[in-house]
Amino acid sequence: MSTPSTKTAEALSGALHPSCRKTAAHALTIVRDGVITGEGPTTKGRIHFSRSLDADDAAWCARILTAAAVEHQPVSRAEIEALFAINEAAAERSDGGRFDDLLAKAIAHHAASESGLPVPPRTVALSPDTNIDRWAPTQGTKMDTKVLEWIAGRMRGQRRTGRALAAMVATLVGATALPLAAQLPNVFDIGMM
Repeated sequence: MSTPSTKTAEALSGALHPSCRKTAAHALTIVRDGVITGEGPTTKGRIHFSRSLDADDAAWCARILTAAAVEHQPVSRAEIEALFAINEAAAERSDGGRFDDLLAKAIAHHAASESGLPVPPRTVALSPDTNIDRWAPTQGTKMDTKVLEWIAGRMRGQRRTGRALAAMVATLVGATALPLAAQLPNVFDIGMM
């Protein structure tokens, strides 16, 4: 694959500094493209194999999700969709579990805010130093059932689900089980892969 022109790389690098949740979601798609191809502004200056996710890719995602412009806004569904796409694109992992932790926390942040629950700033909620159980709902009974159904549906479509994400979903969905009872085995089967 050819590398982007200097002007294209500069334009894409600017796109990696979000000004709102919409541009943050777009920036995450640029990270996804770098994971898929091993090329682009997020892989510049380092060796990066296609279909691999490393610590630098996870750091790009964290920087985008915690940018000052979006720090005090809840994580959006578009951002979660982009994170799921990155998760699917990465066949190989060498990030020490940071991306899985970030994905689980971002989903919990989105689900809690969509359910009308208070959420901390992203810099706190998504930090690797903050345990998810310090701020995320511990019972699914407080969660909007439609949000939980969406999460369960998205997880069924994932090839790979990390332990942090499976544990978070078990916590949130477990207490709400009645409308999702038929879907739970599929969610947890994927979580055990």
